[in-house]
Amino acid sequence: MSLDTPKLDTNQRQQIMSSVQQQMAIQNAQEILQKLSDKCFKACIQKPGSTLSSSDQKCISQCSDRYMDAWNIVSRAYGERIKREQLRH
Repeated sequence: MSLDTPKLDTNQRQQIMSSVQQQMAIQNAQEILQKLSDKCFKACIQKPGSTLSSSDQKCISQCSDRYMDAWNIVSRAYGERIKREQLRH
């Protein structure tokens, strides 16, 4: 039994790759937000309630900023490393 699959042209392949990259970026962003939420909630919220105190809000804001700053630094370093590795080969 053979499967007759049509060959994809370059444009179709590019569209599929673009779609996959977009889906991966969305998944990555969701994962980052989930980790940020978990980390900052644990670090900042001592007594969960129906509202956040101003100190809780400030803590969450600062925690989120630090987390994103650190993530951006690591992401840039990783991207630069990949570029260097690609240039070697």
